[in-house]
Amino acid sequence: MRRRPIVSLLVLGLAVVGLAGCRTSPDVAAYVGDDRVGVTELQDAVAERLADDDVAAYAAGQDEGAFTRQVLDLMIGERVYDAVEERYDIDVTPGQVRDRITELLAGEDEDALFTQLAQQQGLLPDDAREIIRELLVREQVAQAEGLADLTDEGIQAAYEDAQTAGGQFDLGYITVPDQATADAVAAQLRADPTSYAALATQYAGTYTLAAPQLRTADQLPDVLAGPVQGALPEGVFTVAVAETGGVVVGQVSFPPLADLEDDLTGQARQDASDAAQPLVDDLEAGLDVTVNPRFGTLEDGSVVAGDGGVVQILSGDDTADDAADGAAAGD
Repeated sequence: MRRRPIVSLLVLGLAVVGLAGCRTSPDVAAYVGDDRVGVTELQDAVAERLADDDVAAYAAGQDEGAFTRQVLDLMIGERVYDAVEERYDIDVTPGQVRDRITELLAGEDEDALFTQLAQQQGLLPDDAREIIRELLVREQVAQAEGLADLTDEGIQAAYEDAQTAGGQFDLGYITVPDQATADAVAAQLRADPTSYAALATQYAGTYTLAAPQLRTADQLPDVLAGPVQGALPEGVFTVAVAETGGVVVGQVSFPPLADLEDDLTGQARQDASDAAQPLVDDLEAGLDVTVNPRFGTLEDGSVVAGDGGVVQILSGDDTADDAADGAAAGD
């Protein structure tokens, strides 16, 4: 269990539903329920982002129209998550978003992060904040619907489950010359687990760890796998290992909650986000999200290039022509 870097949390990929109904207007880029993304609004949003040199360089390296579709994805997602907040009566505040970003930064420079996001993903700081808001919305939905428990009590329960499962543990081992010495060292460790450091110093060598290290079962050599599993969640074992030229005395213990809390919390949040996604998808389906074909089509959760290929911002002349065509078609 390891926290994901913040950049990996901000990879775009908003889930949207397929085209439904006949809702078309030349001055609308997308419909999201009763809300809409206007063509002028989309134009302005694209222009705002391209005013940033790093974002402009990113967009220049994309296929023609791809950046416009990316911005439209963001704008659709913002409206979908507004509806999710209203449906589940939750409210993610700017302060909560700021706190999560600070936590994810873990002391790294915020400006450097935003520069990286602009260069690598074409995101402005407000885009990054919106994606984090959506992540927090999913977490709160999961909490509200009983699909996750992100409280201190929930993390404590997850810690106890992890302890029982034995997926992670602290392992120290000291290699001594013979079984008699191993039995004596093992007895001392059982009587006083804190004596490990002194014993490791006394029997220092290639096959002795100076201090226990956090390990997972798949990191164990075969010769230690069985003894470790037998000693979990806490215990001491001895095993003769020919390669070491002696007997290994192992000490197994489960890390304290403080050592695993960040990992457990990160995993719980990810599980909560995953659990809430189907609820978001269901609500989104009911919104009848519809994209103007001039900007692409909805496929696998994103706005992609339509059969015509290139996404084009509608000009005034295009708008007039399309309006006439729509009237003639009866849409």
